[in-house]
Amino acid sequence: MPSDAEIAQSAKLAPIAEVAATLDLSADQLEPYGRYKAKIDLSVVEARRSERPRGKLILVTAMTATRFGDGKTVTSIGLAQGLGKTGRQHCLALREPSLGPTFGIKGGAAGGGYAQVLPMEDINMHFTGDLHAVTSAHNLLAAVADNRAHFEIRARRKAGRDPAPGELEQISWRRVLDICDRQLRNCQIGLGKRSDGFPHETGFDITASSEVMAVLALARDRADLRARLERMIVGWRYDGAPVRAGELDCIGALEVLLKDAIVPNLVQTIEHTPALIHCGPFANIAHGCNSVVATELALHSAEWTVSEAGFAADLGAEKFLDIKCRELGHFPAAAVLVVTCRALKLHGGVELEAVGEEDVAALERGFANARVHLDNLRNKYGVPTVVAINRFHFDTDAELAALQRLIEGEGARWAVSEGFVKGGEGTRTLADEVTAAAAEGNRPLAPIYDLDQPLELKIERLATEIYRADGVDWSEAAKVDLERVREHGGDALPICVAKTQHSLSDDPTLRGAPQGWRLRVAGLRLSAGAGFVVVRTGDLMLMPGMPKRSAAQKIGFDAGGKIVGLS
Repeated sequence: MPSDAEIAQSAKLAPIAEVAATLDLSADQLEPYGRYKAKIDLSVVEARRSERPRGKLILVTAMTATRFGDGKTVTSIGLAQGLGKTGRQHCLALREPSLGPTFGIKGGAAGGGYAQVLPMEDINMHFTGDLHAVTSAHNLLAAVADNRAHFEIRARRKAGRDPAPGELEQISWRRVLDICDRQLRNCQIGLGKRSDGFPHETGFDITASSEVMAVLALARDRADLRARLERMIVGWRYDGAPVRAGELDCIGALEVLLKDAIVPNLVQTIEHTPALIHCGPFANIAHGCNSVVATELALHSAEWTVSEAGFAADLGAEKFLDIKCRELGHFPAAAVLVVTCRALKLHGGVELEAVGEEDVAALERGFANARVHLDNLRNKYGVPTVVAINRFHFDTDAELAALQRLIEGEGARWAVSEGFVKGGEGTRTLADEVTAAAAEGNRPLAPIYDLDQPLELKIERLATEIYRADGVDWSEAAKVDLERVREHGGDALPICVAKTQHSLSDDPTLRGAPQGWRLRVAGLRLSAGAGFVVVRTGDLMLMPGMPKRSAAQKIGFDAGGKIVGLS
């Protein structure tokens, strides 16, 4: 089979105006970025909110995957193409890839095989510049905050006085970069002469973890974007009060930097069906979903909208349902739970290096992990769910037969998904099963906790109901954080739990469906602009490092000038 890059480069793309026409968008409603990419004016989103009803939303999520990923994006794209093959009007709504993973361990995030969004090279690298705009806005705010502190310190020195209660004591706003670089996780800045600034410790996080990215993804319009930017907390005063971005007189500059980044991007799948790709917040410290404006545009433009959430269902789907859907005011008509034989075998005790070998017994043991995710979606949230078996070439007939028996034993719908190899033709059955499941949904859908519940109860509910912990243990630092967050309105907000994506528990080494464990809360942080409280479990690493041999070392041009090594 050709490589992802070879398939993408051999595809004949449709002009972006033709793709837009499938959503009843005219050429004058587009801001073209070349021939095959365009932004869609926010006025179109606003008009369609009031003029057109919403279609049905399909959420694609997954069981706890291997570190290679197990095809959630491929399944999302393939499902959209399958809807197209079966004559259903649809739109795909995905997150934007980040340069960090593209050049790190994971590679690109535009799908693979014959289930890709195109132009793949552009989408994976730079795209329409949205992530660069977020990086610039975030770092401008960091510079302005440091500048405020610099001149306050200088004034104190000149006057020979102690700090005033309202002056900056701590700057909590770090800087960001869209490249994986472990050397920048912890830095000392402001060294040198007094004119070079004031010495303090800080560091860099990856751009996808920026609160500016989360704000951009959740904002409904430019006014909402401004209000959220103003609420962001950049530091703390000597009197214990927060310093918000709105107090630093630079929100107008941030808005200008983000003026195009808030506008959704239109591209196409390899089968010329529409795809809105916009925003890319982390799925641990943030909610891991594409933007509200892109999702709303898709919902008001198509009969079916296919969207995905980062990591597995305990992280991405939970945040999609408990955070994004509250902002959206709309819940999925159906969900797709992606499972793979190799991930099931991993959770059944097989080492990663051997997951390509047949082991039916391990697969059966590992199904405990998928069972928890399936139960959460269907019975805790009430979302009709179809299990998509993302088939790999090394899956055996015996493994697939065993997996099908296990799924049927749960009374769940299922389909083998072969979008990677066959495109939309390989997901026709999945498309039929998903639309049938959506038609059966008659149970009221609801988040797992109520916003008026105290933070401790929200965390307890998630830990025991979704992660299946026995309870919650709080560190002393987390108890201090709780009081500070509560003092500044955190009790009224949803929670965003930052934990490992490699386990249902907070311990990445525990596979399957761990029992007899307790969630350990290490700290809390108020993301006031995004509108949620980050609950940290264990060490939270927001700047990934590169592996010994990174994806960046495989990328380049061939003799004919084509990009190679990007997937």
